[in-house]
Amino acid sequence: MIFNGKLVLEDGSSFRGTLIGAKLAKSEMGEVVFNTSMVGYQEILSDPSYCDQIICMTYPLIGNYGVSEEFFESRDLFCKGLIIKDLCTHPSHFSNENTLNSLLVQKDLCGLCNVDTRALTKTLREHGTIKGLIVSSEVETSKVVEKLKNTNLLEQVSKVSKKEEEFFENSSASKHVVLVDFGYKGNILKNLKEKYKVTVVPFNSSFEKIKSLNPDGVCLSNGPGDPMDLQGTINMINTLQDHFPIFGICLGHQLLSLANGAKTEKMLYGHRGGNHPVKDVETGKVYMSSQNHGFIVTKDSLEKAGLDTWFINVNDKSVEGVKVRGKKAISVQFHPEHRPGPRDTNFLFEEFEKLMESN
Repeated sequence: MIFNGKLVLEDGSSFRGTLIGAKLAKSEMGEVVFNTSMVGYQEILSDPSYCDQIICMTYPLIGNYGVSEEFFESRDLFCKGLIIKDLCTHPSHFSNENTLNSLLVQKDLCGLCNVDTRALTKTLREHGTIKGLIVSSEVETSKVVEKLKNTNLLEQVSKVSKKEEEFFENSSASKHVVLVDFGYKGNILKNLKEKYKVTVVPFNSSFEKIKSLNPDGVCLSNGPGDPMDLQGTINMINTLQDHFPIFGICLGHQLLSLANGAKTEKMLYGHRGGNHPVKDVETGKVYMSSQNHGFIVTKDSLEKAGLDTWFINVNDKSVEGVKVRGKKAISVQFHPEHRPGPRDTNFLFEEFEKLMESN
């Protein structure tokens, strides 16, 4: 086994591996995170919420079913690298069109295989999410650490959001939904397009612009980064919720909560995977959910903000969903759309439709 590369972390630790994907010249630093999903590596790589992050897959066998055009969540890969244990170079699946390594090369993404991902994950769990860079094994670690400490990762949403609005017709639909794009996953748009006419607008769209589109409801998408960086958007949502039904997903959930006066905080290592149990506190029913976030809405800030807890995480009791008192506004921290993860929380789109019907 040839170890010709390594992942260097900001704390000075490093993890050896074999370089895969694009040439090292394309390697960029990112926030190193881990994902516990057993499948869905293509959807994870193409999820804009991973912008400026290096993804470590905890499941050891990656690439086994190849890559298919059907399963992209966005057309570009906004993450900064992929860390895995075993790379499959001869995938087998009826929908396979390409290998994972070929996809990395095509998208100019650098990665490492043959890495002790168990040790890396334990490091991230103990010490928290940290910046890292994939380099050649000969590079001096101390020089990389200095570079990592002097670089900040900012403005991720502006990197992934559409610059212009885009309209999707549905001749059989009577309702029109505006999707505010903070880095939406393709399957959120797919779910909305099946039932409604949809207009996708950039993240920094004004209230006046959204109002002029005359929507029946507004969906706030997922996206990367710290929600507190989007102060202008938070103010816009505060006004928006007085006029239209709102459904927030992931980052959209955090922004809706902030718009009502709640607080958010950065988690030690986040929730990323397709196997996170969440509980509906109103019914007591537990659902398995797909998640990808590094920030949460703090539970003790909900009461003063006029928010009611809707879902909680079964594992750590963190807030996973809220309802705004006196408003037609709801949000969830997890992903209710198809892929990755099960489909049993897809009913939340129906809850959004009920708000629009009652409006």
